[in-house]
Amino acid sequence: MTANVAVETTPEVPLWNDPAQSLTTRVSALIEAMTPEEKIAQLYGVWVGASNEGGDVAPHQHDMEEAVDLDALLPAGLGQLTRPFGTVPVDPAVGALSLLRTQVRIAAENRFGIPALAHDECLAGFAAWGATAYPVPLSWGATFDPGLVRRMAAAIGRDMRAVGVHQGLAPVLDVVRDARWGRVEETIGEDPYLVGTIGTAYVQGLESAGIVATLKHFVGYSASRAGRNLAPSSVGPRERADVLLPPFEMAVREGGARSVMHAYTDIDGVPAAADEDLLTGLLRDTWGFDGTVVADYFGIAFLKTLHGIAGDWAGAAGAALRAGVDVELPTVKTFGAPLLEAVADGRVPEALIDRAVRRVLTQKAALGLLDPDWNPVPSALDGADLDDADALRGRIDLDGPGNRELARAVAEEAVVLLSNDGTLPLERPRRIVLVGPNADEPTAVLGCYSFPQHIGVRHPGTPLGIELPTLRDTLAAEFPDTEFTVVRGTGVDDGDVSGIAEAVRAAQDADVVVTVLGDRAGLFGRGTSGEGCDVESLVLPGAQQQLLDALLDTGRPVVTVLLAGRPYALGRAVAESAAVVQSFFPGEEGTAAVAGVLAGRTSPTGRLPVSVPRGAGAQPATYLGAPLAHASEVSNIDPTPAFGFGHGLTYTTFDWSDLVVHAGEAPTDGEFSLGITVRNTGERHGTEVVQLYLHDPVASVVQPVQRLIGYTRVPLAPGEARTVRVEVPADLASFTGRDGARVVEPGELELRFAASSTAPPLTARVTLTGPERRVDHTRRLHAEFTQDAVPGD
Repeated sequence: MTANVAVETTPEVPLWNDPAQSLTTRVSALIEAMTPEEKIAQLYGVWVGASNEGGDVAPHQHDMEEAVDLDALLPAGLGQLTRPFGTVPVDPAVGALSLLRTQVRIAAENRFGIPALAHDECLAGFAAWGATAYPVPLSWGATFDPGLVRRMAAAIGRDMRAVGVHQGLAPVLDVVRDARWGRVEETIGEDPYLVGTIGTAYVQGLESAGIVATLKHFVGYSASRAGRNLAPSSVGPRERADVLLPPFEMAVREGGARSVMHAYTDIDGVPAAADEDLLTGLLRDTWGFDGTVVADYFGIAFLKTLHGIAGDWAGAAGAALRAGVDVELPTVKTFGAPLLEAVADGRVPEALIDRAVRRVLTQKAALGLLDPDWNPVPSALDGADLDDADALRGRIDLDGPGNRELARAVAEEAVVLLSNDGTLPLERPRRIVLVGPNADEPTAVLGCYSFPQHIGVRHPGTPLGIELPTLRDTLAAEFPDTEFTVVRGTGVDDGDVSGIAEAVRAAQDADVVVTVLGDRAGLFGRGTSGEGCDVESLVLPGAQQQLLDALLDTGRPVVTVLLAGRPYALGRAVAESAAVVQSFFPGEEGTAAVAGVLAGRTSPTGRLPVSVPRGAGAQPATYLGAPLAHASEVSNIDPTPAFGFGHGLTYTTFDWSDLVVHAGEAPTDGEFSLGITVRNTGERHGTEVVQLYLHDPVASVVQPVQRLIGYTRVPLAPGEARTVRVEVPADLASFTGRDGARVVEPGELELRFAASSTAPPLTARVTLTGPERRVDHTRRLHAEFTQDAVPGD
């Protein structure tokens, strides 16, 4: 086999293979020529090599998967290939060759020469063996830096495209409503504007590399009762419209996402996979989305098995198609023989099949998969000898220096310094005692969708494929003359207290104790964070709080470091730790980023994308609550966080001053203009994150006390000042009114510049005038920030 493989074509090119024709013309001609079986074959994927044996896979997978006979399937064609790299450990070049050979076979065995669309996971980097493990999305949110996230996503997309993948199953745009939910690590944060802007940047980066970005999970998944995975979501239409939907709306409008994945859950009894108002009425008819809607894995079959709204597989398939689901993933179950029979006997109109296959084939045509010169050889194998798989091993590097540099940049910007009594940065300590289950654990930086934690754990003995230095390693590099003592103390969640006494003894003689706590990522109860790893309260897992309290009792300075997938209540450590450093699964360069902050090589710039609770049981609580959701005299429970959304310290100080309101009155279709001056008053370079919140004191429906409507990063040298100006369109004051329409109401507002949701703000009181105004999905979504140097600085 050479690198010039192409699908054979006849001298006379069929209309659907003619690039000179419009996509509509090509796809219509192809659909006209296809049989119902060939159409349906484009609407499902096949998961080759996936195990279906027992407890080492997702629950229900063994019920949903059946042996796939490719010889029987392929003559009709195939819509998708599921996770060619993210199923088993495989050398990237060998995997690319295997995918190439599979695609050649698929195209050769159906009469139209149509290859499959290959998809894979990319939640924290391409989920392939040997690929860069980037920080998890919660760390993306902590950066408050869409530009950096866009660059990271473009790098991920280039790696995927280079080995023959077309579609990535990311980003997750669920807004955190209850931090007990196991998938918090996969989200970007608890604020819809932050989730929307960071998530849209990720989409833009992935799509710029030619990868189809998939928005998930549409919608309501994160609002499940008690934070339990797949539990029903108890949200009203207003919460859905104003909190859960805006990130998806932004990513569709501004990101150019070409795919959406439905959520597993139901809202008020209607599963998302069968919600025509959501998947067709809102997504397509209102927002104008014209891509594909794909099923979350086994989600269509769950309409029968878990939701009970269908009596058989055909009923489930028909309900999903009717709602607007186009593709069944990860493998054929309901869209195979049951759907074909239902079309034949009239239970499912063939028009629904035609609608879905038109969307699928239009996407394939746009990707070049219907072109007569389609070449299945991915760019990473150009010029290679494709007849010798062994010779290809090591040819493709998915973790090159550029990737690692990006991973380090994201990890560094995402480290959040929660508190500091002056102990940090550490000044050449003589002896550091490192304590805790994550102090010397390589995988403590990885989320549940990283390849080593997601797939690698099922293949013991397989190398990790990437370098994962522990915090012990990176701190030793930062402090080569320091004596280190490492004591585990306890495990992440084993509850073992037998090592605490040893940790206390070691701490007695330390200049500083660095205790490294947090999570172990896993799936379905095999970790303390991750899909299916929900918790009853936000107390640290296992005996970690006991270990922490014992170390605080020594009286030695204790720096508490969290490598975790969610925020935890830290008890006494909030007030008594010398410093608290939070990092959300920061990826393969994460320990170097944390060590750099501890040593002072870098100044922390991260800000909390989720609130850190003061009490382990005061859930659910996010800063977005209405007045009665916050502390009040009518309840003895105080949900005030220990550290609020947007909080983060650094190694310098900033002064905010000179609030100027250039235009404090505007019509309901106008805008406000404001400005402040921010000065670095310390002795080190630092980056301030200016956050803009809106408070609506009187509205026709209950509003949150405040909500984020904009932010900007302001890097400043010592003594430097910059003027930050912002134009705020009235559209940002809109909300869903009593009749379900989005409105901008006249009246007074407060626009608050603040360093966090709990920091004292500089407040501008402004007024909207004129009539109430209705707005829709074409409204303005952003405040526009500009920065200028202060003259004379």
